[in-house]
Amino acid sequence: MTGETLFDAGERAAAERIAPLAVRMRPRTLDEVVGQQHLLGPNAPLRRLIEGDAPLSIFLWGPPGTGKTTLAMLIARSTQRRFRELSAVTAGVKDVRAVVDEAKRALGETGAQTVLFVDEVHRFSKTQQDALLPSVENRWVTLVAATTENPFFSVISPLLSRSLLLTLEPLTDDDVRTVVRRALADPERGLGGRVTLAEDAEEHLVRLSGGDARRSLTALEAAAGAADHITLELLEQAVDKAAVRYDRDGDQHYDVISAFIKSIRGSDVDAAMHYFARMVEAGEDPRFIARRLVVSASEDIGMADPSALQSAVAAAQALELIGMPEARINLAQAVIHLAMAPKSNAVYAAVDAALADVRAGRTGSVPPYLRDSHYPGAKKIGHGNAYRYPHDFPGRVVAQQYAPDPVVGREYYSPSDLGVERVVGERLAGLREVLRGARRVVPEDAASGFRPRCTPAPPTAEELANPDEQEQKEQPSC
Repeated sequence: MTGETLFDAGERAAAERIAPLAVRMRPRTLDEVVGQQHLLGPNAPLRRLIEGDAPLSIFLWGPPGTGKTTLAMLIARSTQRRFRELSAVTAGVKDVRAVVDEAKRALGETGAQTVLFVDEVHRFSKTQQDALLPSVENRWVTLVAATTENPFFSVISPLLSRSLLLTLEPLTDDDVRTVVRRALADPERGLGGRVTLAEDAEEHLVRLSGGDARRSLTALEAAAGAADHITLELLEQAVDKAAVRYDRDGDQHYDVISAFIKSIRGSDVDAAMHYFARMVEAGEDPRFIARRLVVSASEDIGMADPSALQSAVAAAQALELIGMPEARINLAQAVIHLAMAPKSNAVYAAVDAALADVRAGRTGSVPPYLRDSHYPGAKKIGHGNAYRYPHDFPGRVVAQQYAPDPVVGREYYSPSDLGVERVVGERLAGLREVLRGARRVVPEDAASGFRPRCTPAPPTAEELANPDEQEQKEQPSC
């Protein structure tokens, strides 16, 4: 379950001759690491930690292929510490304790410190994580734990609070391209210039990686075993995956996302799923897709199905919680929900209409009785006077002007007759009538879901000037 990975020169050379390309090209120094400059740049936290040789345990949280194992090895190598590795998939409490006991002996006998790297630590049970606590707290080992899942949900808080949490970002296209070109050229560990890569094949390889350097090197090695010049067709055969014509910075990016949103708007669930799969397969940033779904839920559906926004937001949160590729299922569920939901752009039209009035200068003063009255002297200048508290009236609504004079009577929100908005529209019509004094609410109206059935006269000016007396006045029956 454990293994010493700091070889002498001869052992390292022998191992690297048979190791996969991704392993051979693993950086040996911090300066060889591609990406993660927010952690490794000058004065960045991880560089300070390594160069300062501080015995501080850390959690590395990030997607696959972003360098978590590499960084753990570099910490051990740069600080001249012993390195031990456990996989949370196969290790148990007994294995954890054995490594810790060995580290304690080495520390006591020779003063040698040990870096314990635990891969996929989120798979450790609470008991297994508890077994790590004493060694971290007493600094018998420097724990470097890697996880692809949110540690706030998967790691016990006592262990997390005793460690530094560092978040790794997916590699950019340029980062992956650098890794690929370095592997092609490196004479010692890479392909030494013996293999060339066509430009379109390189672009496909970068897209295939999805920000995962290990995936790109594995695919490159598979293709390099078939020919010295790797064409797009050869790469497609080697990795058994057709190239998706998709440029994340060009026309395809904008064309496909446009078709995706318009398919949802047009309620074509099958077309929407096609474009979604096309983006996922091409390596589009899933957070970009999630953001567009959240926008579409309000822009194209809105109150016709209020749960559509909940579905889109939940999918975006699931993406952050569990990551890809599993989160593709959550995103797909949101796509299907939004495509099949009744459509309305009434919310979108309402906010733009209100903004247009504000930008045109139709603002006006806030009515005095609506102004803040929670300070001494407010009543003396009329602030809050004659305000009618809706909770004191049947149906919790009462005739009263809320809007400033320039926009009184303006109706920004016009519900459609589809889905939930059909009911919303009926309620809105009744609310507007009561607010404008055309109707008053009686108790039966409130109990029936607020659908006014009588139309007594609106309140008089005297009633409006004396709201306290109006509150005591018996409501008319109809």
